Amino acid sequence: MREKDRERAQARNGGKGKTKDDGLTPEQRRERDAKALQEKAAKKAAQAAGGGNTGGKSNSKK
Repeated sequence: MREKDRERAQARNGGKGKTKDDGLTPEQRRERDAKALQEKAAKKAAQAAGGGNTGGKSNSKK
């Protein structure tokens, strides 16, 4: 009975499981995430250096 319930639940969810399996090992996932954070920080630093004000807080004092 429990197996049938699981099969029905899986069919309702479109075969999706609870886990996010992107085919990466935890080490690969950490590397990918670290790279994304570095790129984001570099982009933010470039905007700050370029004076691009995108609605963020300004550090200039008047």
